[in-house]
Amino acid sequence: MLTEITGLPDHIFGVRATGEVDSKDLKDVLLPGLHRTAQHFDEIRYLLVLETEVKNFTAGAWIQDAKAGLENFTKWKKIAVVSAEKGVQWFTDVFTFVTPGSAKGFSPDELEEAKIWLNQD
Repeated sequence: MLTEITGLPDHIFGVRATGEVDSKDLKDVLLPGLHRTAQHFDEIRYLLVLETEVKNFTAGAWIQDAKAGLENFTKWKKIAVVSAEKGVQWFTDVFTFVTPGSAKGFSPDELEEAKIWLNQD
């Protein structure tokens, strides 16, 4: 399930992933939030807090995720992914080479650092 993270600066959109994440979660939460952020700020600063394992994302969720990435390709400014999975953190750091913006992985105890990093220019 995806839920929007509240209490972030307006120009940062964030979601928390728990349990199973499916395409409906992405259609109902992720896509509208990304669209809203891109429309208002002409860029996307995105925080993803993974409190579930990547294997809990359904195939439909991955398809919707790819769609979101491509639809907003030129708008990505910063992506912070918070996860206890070291592989996810590493992949996020490498992902910065294939997106127009920057991407960085953080561990759960670095959540506040991730928010600060997203807010910096």
